[in-house]
Amino acid sequence: MRFGLFVPQGWRLDLVGIDTKDHWQTMLGIAEEADREDGPFESIWVFDHFHTVPVPTQEATHEAWTLMAAFAAATKRVRLGQMCTCMAYRNPAYLAKVAATVDVISGGRTEMGIGAGWYEHEWRAYGYGFPTAGERIGMLAEGVEIMHQLWTEGTATLDGRHYQVDGAICRPLPLQDGGIPLWIAGGGEKKTLRIAAQYARYTNFDGSPEGFTRKSQILREHCQDLGTDYAAITRSANYNVILGETGKDVQDKIAWLKDTYLRAGVPQDEAERRTREFAGGYLVGTPDLVAERLAEVGKLGMSYAILNFAEVAHDRTALTLFTEKIAPQFTA
Repeated sequence: MRFGLFVPQGWRLDLVGIDTKDHWQTMLGIAEEADREDGPFESIWVFDHFHTVPVPTQEATHEAWTLMAAFAAATKRVRLGQMCTCMAYRNPAYLAKVAATVDVISGGRTEMGIGAGWYEHEWRAYGYGFPTAGERIGMLAEGVEIMHQLWTEGTATLDGRHYQVDGAICRPLPLQDGGIPLWIAGGGEKKTLRIAAQYARYTNFDGSPEGFTRKSQILREHCQDLGTDYAAITRSANYNVILGETGKDVQDKIAWLKDTYLRAGVPQDEAERRTREFAGGYLVGTPDLVAERLAEVGKLGMSYAILNFAEVAHDRTALTLFTEKIAPQFTA
């Protein structure tokens, strides 16, 4: 099994209590830890969001593609991803150009996580409106086609419903043969997974055993319909990890998470709801339990787990525990 690691960037209130002037060094430290030659992590990830969750606050959320460029220059081995870039937040031809430059800076280590977007508060606050789900997915389909053209041919022309480009040039091309790998994120069964079947090298959807099995079957059916190779698509999932040596350690981390939400100004009922969601996550528990559950979804074909440790900017104990006690069971 392959592993990626989310770097705290503030979106999930994971930098609360750290002075802004220390944010970059905090993020860089986690990235460097993941970049170790002997480590289990193949990639590092950030979220493409502008306002915090579970509610917008005045806490920092650092911008995804700026971080991509910084990590490209500051790391040597790990691949660089976003889970996931919202297509409508940037013109797709411009986004393809940005990503190609990051790929050159990184020596060919960039991934493109891309999706239709969902966070309505951000959309409206930044003046993007909030199109219907169908329109957002239509923008995703056209945008992916534009990026594919630019990265494989160096130019793109498309007279679409949502985007129009006429001879847009992408030079330099990405260093990676065939362009930057596309991760199509989302589990929409009629359209998103069909786009994934056509273009994706990776998918990212529900990581529970039941949800993963269903989405995988729908993806397989779209691949059969389109004549694409289902086996060539790596299926991944994201997981919020609360990991402790003992049950008490796990409960202490859950209590810390709730306190963090409250200190950030999240209303108490929302803080409690969000904490319950984390606490009920699939990878919550002691090392033996977390390893058992990873093995379970691994047998179903989930071969790339991207992990979010909520407290890692403040305490790397769980990260070390995962690296030393769990990862070796899957990466030997």
